[in-house]
Amino acid sequence: MKRIISALLIGVAALVPVGAGAAAPVRLADDAPDSHVVVTGDTLWGISGKFLKEPWRWPEVWRLNREQISNPHLIYPGQIIVLDRSGPTPVLKFGRRIGQGGSDRALYEKRFPQVYSESATAAIQSIPLRVIKPFLSEPLVVNDEQETESAIVVATQEGRVFTGPGDTIFATRILPGVYDWNVYRKAKPLKEPVTGEVLGYEAVYLGRARVSSEAGADTPASVITAQTQAKDQLQIPASLVLLSTKQEVGKGDRLLPAGQPELPSYVPHAPAQDMNGRVVSIYNGVAEAGRYNVVSLSLGKREGIEIGHVLSLHRNRGETVYREDNVGTPQRFQLPEQRYGLVFVFRVFDRIAYALVMENNGPVSVADSVRKP
Repeated sequence: MKRIISALLIGVAALVPVGAGAAAPVRLADDAPDSHVVVTGDTLWGISGKFLKEPWRWPEVWRLNREQISNPHLIYPGQIIVLDRSGPTPVLKFGRRIGQGGSDRALYEKRFPQVYSESATAAIQSIPLRVIKPFLSEPLVVNDEQETESAIVVATQEGRVFTGPGDTIFATRILPGVYDWNVYRKAKPLKEPVTGEVLGYEAVYLGRARVSSEAGADTPASVITAQTQAKDQLQIPASLVLLSTKQEVGKGDRLLPAGQPELPSYVPHAPAQDMNGRVVSIYNGVAEAGRYNVVSLSLGKREGIEIGHVLSLHRNRGETVYREDNVGTPQRFQLPEQRYGLVFVFRVFDRIAYALVMENNGPVSVADSVRKP
């Protein structure tokens, strides 16, 4: 796949932020190196962390516009990123190593716009996609409406209690013309930690099924007519074949149309407006999370959250009571929250978003606050 890679010549100290919500100038890291050779396994976040104090702001350094943000793979293994300190303003640019001088310092050649032919799979990723890959195509959150309208497994092949890949299941409420379905089991409500409001239901993904016969398709017309005339009419479910399973599928499990996963833009940027939410849960039910763990947030499409948003984590340090010299009326104080990390939003539902913990100084806990950084 051919990709046009523009030469990058940016005055870091004079940057005008591209993404809405980035107010302060981008700052260089205290120990920023002169250069970095891109290697397989690097991420744009990690590379930027070598040069910038706030690595999530690398799109501003590369000055990506909104169209480029949807396809940000601009860097490939073997390329060199150079920090030029020779002028009054530090400059980041792409370079190519052209030899060694009399000292250990490498010489670099400035690269101009040109066309590269590279495999898309070789491009450096924004964040470690291997961590979130299982979350991209599997349904995670089901709302009340989806739960009410979802298809239901009413029987399994030959009366088996549970079934696996290649087996047939029978389901009602299968929509005509929709052939691919995700099978899930509703696990637990996701509640706002302070108010207790149910924001959605976290579903356990069981597998994928495909319709082999729509409801009534294999039943003779005479049988359908007889059933229609009977007092107690029998329903004829659709037949589906399980294509893949993560867990066994049984009666009562639900199905939703599979659809195509969204093509995400994994380019970090700050929200345009203020955000105020909380950590709702830590995936897999553990008590605390750390770097590269997945958490759910009490913010969704309704609040304007989108894929790629970066939010800061704030720890609630609670209240304290103080009475001077142990006399007089006790005074209550709400201790200020402590900012201690960043999360990166990678999947968004109506009222819930899933995010990856990218940085943290201390454990991430349920009810911690998330805000615009």
